[in-house]
Amino acid sequence: MKRALVTGGTRGIGLAVVKKLAGEGYFVTATYSASEADAARARELIPAAEFVRTDVRREEEIEALFRRFSSLDALVNNAGVDLFKQVQDTTAEEYAQVMDVNMRGAFFCTKYAVKKMLDMGGAIVNIASVWGECGGSCESVYSASKGALIAFTKATAKELAPSGIRVNCVSPGAIDTGMNARLSAEEKKDLEGEIPFGRFGTPEEVAEAVSFLLSVRYITGQVLGVNGGFCL
Repeated sequence: MKRALVTGGTRGIGLAVVKKLAGEGYFVTATYSASEADAARARELIPAAEFVRTDVRREEEIEALFRRFSSLDALVNNAGVDLFKQVQDTTAEEYAQVMDVNMRGAFFCTKYAVKKMLDMGGAIVNIASVWGECGGSCESVYSASKGALIAFTKATAKELAPSGIRVNCVSPGAIDTGMNARLSAEEKKDLEGEIPFGRFGTPEEVAEAVSFLLSVRYITGQVLGVNGGFCL
């Protein structure tokens, strides 16, 4: 049975990815950072997967997590946090929190996943954001972290291709998840008006893109936008 690791896998996009991969025959291990309630709901929804509390910012916890695997076929770096704040009001602690989760966590997971994939190959998919491609007003730090993840994707794709390891990136646009819960109904309607498809995407649509990139063996170093035409 193929093995996959999905970070941030108890809600939103991550949960949809866990469900999709489990349905495709993967044994999925998913991480979560804090909410035991979210983890309990995820375990009930997808009993075939395992959910392990892990802080992706801490290398020692990632190293311990990877001891569970003798080999690994797929890694999905999904764990992420947002920050909606003007740059002049952003604190050093807030900057560090966003960069540590969104980029440092992906780096650590990739580092240890590669060690498990070198003999047999594998695939890594990073979950970035449309703001990492075109920048989001009042989301400068979040945009920077996701832009870094896109650059990391391209660099590691070049580095790891000779070892049979593919690295790609899914870049979601406005997706109907808890991360967008701060938007008022009017703000959501205005944003939908900027999307050619006229609606937010779903976590399941992002999960389909992840599954595609994990399955096609001659694609690497690519950024697949799942944004309804919002960023072209």
